[in-house]
Amino acid sequence: MRIPLSWLREYAQVPPGATAEDVMAELVKVGLEEEGVHRPADQISGPVVVGQVLSIVKEPQSNGKTINWCQVRVVPEGKAQTLTQEGIDPSGVQGVVCGAHNFAEGDKVVVTLPGAVLPGDFRITPRKTYGHISAGMIASSRELGIGDDHDGIIVLSRMGLDPEIGADALELLGLDDQAAEINVTPDRGYCFSLRGVAREYGHATGTPSVDPASLVAVAEPSGPGYPVRLEDADGIHGKPGCDRFVARTVRGVDPTRPTPPWMASRLRLAGIRSISLVVDISNYVMLELGQPLHFYDLDRLSGEIVVRRAAPGETLRTLDDKVRTLDAEDLLITDASGPIGIAGVMGGAATEVSDATRSVLIEAAHFEEVSIARSRRRHKLPSEASKRFERGVDWEVADEAAQRAVDLLVELSGGTPETTATDVGTRPEPSVVDLPADYASRRVGIDFTEDQIVGTLTDLGARVEPHADGFRVTAPTWRHDLTNRDDLTEEIARLVGYDKIPKTLPVAPPGRGLSRVQQQRRRVLQALAAAGLTETLSYPFVSAAQNNTFGTAEAGSEPRAVRLANPLSAEFAFLRRSVLPGLLDSARRNHSRGFRDLALFEAGLVFLPGATLGTPSIPPLGARPSEDVLDGLYNGLPDQPLHIAAVFTGHDSPAAAGHAPRAYDWADAVDAARLAADVLGVELLTHQGTHQAFHPGRTARLALRTGETVGYAGELHPRLLADLDLPARTVAMELNADALFDSAADVIVAKHLSTYPVSTQDVALVVAADVVAGDVLEALREGAGELLEEVALFDVYAGPGIEEGKKSLAFGLRFRAADRTLTADEASGARSAAVAAAAARFGAVQR
Repeated sequence: MRIPLSWLREYAQVPPGATAEDVMAELVKVGLEEEGVHRPADQISGPVVVGQVLSIVKEPQSNGKTINWCQVRVVPEGKAQTLTQEGIDPSGVQGVVCGAHNFAEGDKVVVTLPGAVLPGDFRITPRKTYGHISAGMIASSRELGIGDDHDGIIVLSRMGLDPEIGADALELLGLDDQAAEINVTPDRGYCFSLRGVAREYGHATGTPSVDPASLVAVAEPSGPGYPVRLEDADGIHGKPGCDRFVARTVRGVDPTRPTPPWMASRLRLAGIRSISLVVDISNYVMLELGQPLHFYDLDRLSGEIVVRRAAPGETLRTLDDKVRTLDAEDLLITDASGPIGIAGVMGGAATEVSDATRSVLIEAAHFEEVSIARSRRRHKLPSEASKRFERGVDWEVADEAAQRAVDLLVELSGGTPETTATDVGTRPEPSVVDLPADYASRRVGIDFTEDQIVGTLTDLGARVEPHADGFRVTAPTWRHDLTNRDDLTEEIARLVGYDKIPKTLPVAPPGRGLSRVQQQRRRVLQALAAAGLTETLSYPFVSAAQNNTFGTAEAGSEPRAVRLANPLSAEFAFLRRSVLPGLLDSARRNHSRGFRDLALFEAGLVFLPGATLGTPSIPPLGARPSEDVLDGLYNGLPDQPLHIAAVFTGHDSPAAAGHAPRAYDWADAVDAARLAADVLGVELLTHQGTHQAFHPGRTARLALRTGETVGYAGELHPRLLADLDLPARTVAMELNADALFDSAADVIVAKHLSTYPVSTQDVALVVAADVVAGDVLEALREGAGELLEEVALFDVYAGPGIEEGKKSLAFGLRFRAADRTLTADEASGARSAAVAAAAARFGAVQR
């Protein structure tokens, strides 16, 4: 919200010399956020004065253009020129070359004299052009930064002005004003008006403010006005979409009259473009009082106005000249011809006010917030009106807003008001809250006095009455957000001053810290980062195809997924079942930008819906659901385990002299998974596996000792890599971290480190080609007994010397005893037992 200071001074006691920065500094004290300063004087400076054209000599040029050689008086006749800049004529008459032709002798215009600076750092100096010394410029709206018109200069009489020659044109056009811009949070919608900001400035400075609504004298109607009927009693969540509709009529208006410069400059500083007098008046009242208005061409209405929900198949051509298909939830303004506007969002083109309009119907209605917000989002129609309605508008200010618009139409467009008025509907009841006397003090930690509590709430506009051991507080109608004790407590603390709240640091209770799962999660992420991987974050939104590919190991199946009701993108309309899609997108994006050696990992929740997803209905607002209803809501939520995934592309290190980097392979993906398990003290077993996103034959299934599958690792499928434009042999892994956490011991006990020497023996076994090396390794581990410290596969061979259909697996075995030095016979005996176990299980023959 931009607040022109000249406008704010009408309702708040802003010091004459205060700047926009000063105003924002005060508003920050009451919880508003500063956004910026808008000051035309930062881009434009004088001398810019009112001049009168004395003579015009038209001079055709060889290029086909005709220029005007003008003599312009910039000082009243008989007075001396006090400006002394180079190029300013002491006589008070300037010679100026002008290419525009929309003015005549005797017109008063805006003249930028030598020494002036216009927006864009355009400096005015005397210059020779078309055979003359042009000492200044007759300005257009665009050159002054107050409009888009560049075809002709500003003729002040057409703006309804007849100022004195030599007057300061910057002040005349409001270019000496400035605006402070604040950020308005959703619960402070009343600050989208000068009415609300003036009140907040008064709170911040301890000075009185004037409610602009109180300055409007609402005429007593002589009878009912234009017929209006409300047909939406139930609405959304049981609340009617429109509970009050005020309408007034003004006839004989002249919409072609110019908008007064004071109004146009204030609208411009407030961030709203001046369009036409009638439209500008509606915007002006909205900014002043916070009540959005809509003006209808009365002669284009047919029959009574009905406020209702849309019917199936209805359409509306809105003011932006687009035909919109309406939804059954859309709240409409209709007449006998059908829809003429989406309530609180945008009007229809059929009843738009134009230059031919002579009678205007003014609408000042109160619409329900949810209806307006949903229609605005559904039709992607953000507007100044919807921004206010969806945050809440004061239902009591409709009369004053309509009357203010009537008064301005009469004053500025020459209209005649009708004495009748429309006011239908039932005004909502304001919130009434019982506030115990000590409640605010207990919640905030300050001993508020009774005078502070009553005084701040009264200043807020609330009615405060003694009640039981405290107060009964009736919230003001413009503060629909004050519904309970905590809301009132926040306002008391805000207005007394946040700086009065004592600063105390809470003392952590003994024995508390990170939970077990938090510790495990940090341990895993720190281990992966320490191993050289880079953590990334990605959105949890994926496409159906990505969920079908990564969300299940079996090809051809379509796993259940959670579909978003309002996705950011129609392509990515589902919540992920796997972390890999987002991680691979990060890898692809980095790879396309020249980063070829990547080791990335991500930890995030995945969403795995069960048999029940969601609930048939949503509980109503304003009351805590019962335990049964809450249980139903929780049962409808998908399972959300934490997954950890990693992707490797390129090489493990940069190339250097004397060093050949190693390309990442499937073993790196498996090692990353094992590392995550190792730091938790969990043993992770690898088995030959299959997954539709991974390469057939180069995929490891990762499992616990219980046999539960907790993830996959290996090379990604070549077809998938080609589609993603990633290098061949890109490898990845993904683990269900929650399953690892659950299987981890509460306390990880380090193994005893033996000081006795190790005995190492190797064995090569010939087995059938289809036997999995990992299964043979497990057989060796079981057969070797407790003396075996470690066993590892270090070679696989098939070729000359090995029977066709078979392969040789070479293992290294490390033996060690905790209490003695092993003899060669003991180590050989354990080795023989291991070979025997492999022979019994797989027919292994020692080479």
